[in-house]
Amino acid sequence: MTVGFFVLAGMAVVLLGLAKSGLSGVGALAVPLLALVMPPLQAAAITLPIMVVQDWVSVYSFRHEINRRNLAILLPGALAGIIAAYFLAEKVSEDIVRLALGVVSVGFVGVTLWRDRKLAAPPTRADVAPGLFWGVAAGFASFVSHSGGPPFLIYVMPQRLPPAAFAGTSAVFFAATNLMKVLPYLWLGQFTRAGLRVSLMLLPLAIVATLAGVWVVRRVPQEKFYAIVLVATFGLGVKLIWDAMRALAA
Repeated sequence: MTVGFFVLAGMAVVLLGLAKSGLSGVGALAVPLLALVMPPLQAAAITLPIMVVQDWVSVYSFRHEINRRNLAILLPGALAGIIAAYFLAEKVSEDIVRLALGVVSVGFVGVTLWRDRKLAAPPTRADVAPGLFWGVAAGFASFVSHSGGPPFLIYVMPQRLPPAAFAGTSAVFFAATNLMKVLPYLWLGQFTRAGLRVSLMLLPLAIVATLAGVWVVRRVPQEKFYAIVLVATFGLGVKLIWDAMRALAA
């Protein structure tokens, strides 16, 4: 592994740490970063063990601040999405998934800004039907390219939960989702000894980044917190669209 690889890997781990502390959208930039120096599926396999450890650091940090109704709605959908992605793994184009997620993310930011500024809309409820739909989308996208953040954000962010409750709900949701992915990844042969060694080397930085993110989330006012999440979601959407369009045009 080159110095350039470890620089990019370090940046990816820091982004994952921020994601695990509540800034859900930015974590999906980790795989595209590593994909600059390795195949995307290999990058996804290297980051998954790191994400599992980060998840549980974040879950412990926010263990008393969780919205259980959201989890009860989203997690069954996520499981269905992961199962569907496993059986369609060889038929689904990662680039089409990235493009769809990118368009939805950018559109979501636009609609959110318009709604909040023009309509002064009240917070939404955690309703079952949309929650199951976005749970399926999050599970499917998370399995394919660790990009489950945008569907999760689209469903949960309009509820305007307190930042710590948002972070805790996000932490538990993705901890459970990532654990669900481990066996299917094993069955598909995506883990290698070399990849797991790289994951182990990056774990200390991953833990520090997650704890730093928790510290930030607990100190950022709610309005600023959601402004940061919106900016991160928009940037992620643009990145996903750009990567997908370049790959599809090649």
